[in-house]
Amino acid sequence: MSHTVLERPAKRRTTANRNKTIHTPTTDAVALLRERFGTPESEAYIIEELERIIIGGQIYDLRMQAGMTHAALAKKVGTKAAVIDCLENADFEGAGFEQGHPLPLLRKIAAVFGMKIEINFVPQTQNHNLCEPS
Repeated sequence: MSHTVLERPAKRRTTANRNKTIHTPTTDAVALLRERFGTPESEAYIIEELERIIIGGQIYDLRMQAGMTHAALAKKVGTKAAVIDCLENADFEGAGFEQGHPLPLLRKIAAVFGMKIEINFVPQTQNHNLCEPS
């Protein structure tokens, strides 16, 4: 598995003769996120987006394993192909869920594949807090 190298924001260092901009490469995405978005509001947004990405990826994987198109899955759950596409791309607002939650539709999607939705409440730990080092 290869890792993408991300560059940290440039830091200006002054030497005796000139200013230099130094870019320090890193593969630590969490450190980079903390550095750039280390506020509680940003942390909540990032966690919510990660959850949407995971859900979308699971829908995509199930649909591909079944050899189904967006349209075929949409027909089975009573929605439009564009809604399935939006869910797979973690765009829940684009799928029409600005005011509500997609859980009823997710349950229908799970049922098509002989699956069920499982939700667990777990205690928050330091590892879930992107603002604090692990």
